[in-house]
Amino acid sequence: MKKIALIVGLLALAAPSLFTTSAQAQATRTWISGVGDDVNPCSRTAPCKTFPGAITKTAAGGEIDTLDPGGFGAVTVNKAITLADEGVGEGGILVAGTNGITVNCSTDPNCVVQVRGLIIDGGPPGSNSLSGIRFVAGKALQVQNTVIRNFTGGSPNGYGINFNPNGPAQLDISDCVITSNGQAGGGAGIGAGVNIIPQTGGSANVTIVRTTISNNSNGIRIDNTNAAAPTNVNIRDTTIANSGTHDVAVVNPTSGTPQKDTVTIDHSTITNAGGDGVVANGVNSVANLNNNVISGNGKGAQTNNGGVINTYKNNAFTANTFDLAGGTTLTPATAL
Repeated sequence: MKKIALIVGLLALAAPSLFTTSAQAQATRTWISGVGDDVNPCSRTAPCKTFPGAITKTAAGGEIDTLDPGGFGAVTVNKAITLADEGVGEGGILVAGTNGITVNCSTDPNCVVQVRGLIIDGGPPGSNSLSGIRFVAGKALQVQNTVIRNFTGGSPNGYGINFNPNGPAQLDISDCVITSNGQAGGGAGIGAGVNIIPQTGGSANVTIVRTTISNNSNGIRIDNTNAAAPTNVNIRDTTIANSGTHDVAVVNPTSGTPQKDTVTIDHSTITNAGGDGVVANGVNSVANLNNNVISGNGKGAQTNNGGVINTYKNNAFTANTFDLAGGTTLTPATAL
């Protein structure tokens, strides 16, 4: 009897630590629901309610899926994760005065974050929300089949996607709609659909395919002023339209020897910008144009301060106030 009592006593002492280990275990796949509760384990039958509630219970490299339509809260991501809505209705993040998703994998340089199928909304006019997705640190951000809209905070905010890596990083955008970001009537520095501006020590490789970027203060803005290495952006089968200032802007300092920033635009439509369809401004700023329609802009193409625009002689410039702004030439200069 004494041996039995001793065993029972030892089990009783061990039980709290056993329960603690179980409670801290993280699943590789978790679920959230509009009728869930963040005290739940985030299982399919007992889902959580928000992304912040689920991310603490999801292992690095795991996935959080929506079970039904709902608004699931702004979230800061500090590990590899997938945030996904798989067509069960509008799964979204609705915010005011903040970022929708912040990616800051400061302790994991190999972190890859995927955002798929979500609606990320900065709220009604006056909400002054910052960015739909802001990337600070990590290896890569992949955004697929997602709508990002209504992020209208003032400079240095107001971006659909604000890609600010502090090291080498990859951004991939596919099959998305990025619209109504930035401040109406704002200048070159106040908002954009996609902003690519590496921090000191950072650099970026970017692909954008089959995406609509429309009605933003600027469409795509690439600024390599602080980058530690060249930045390369490849855009294909994409529409960039109705920007208040520039549809595509490649920006560098106007003197010195900054790292090169290059955008290659292929089989895309660049239309109805209030200012420039494509502008390359500053030393080592380069835009390559292949088989695009550039139409209805104030200026179809513009170079300033040593910027260069190259053409493959097969672009259609039409109905711009000026196809080429005064003094702008394309290389080769014999054809658009």
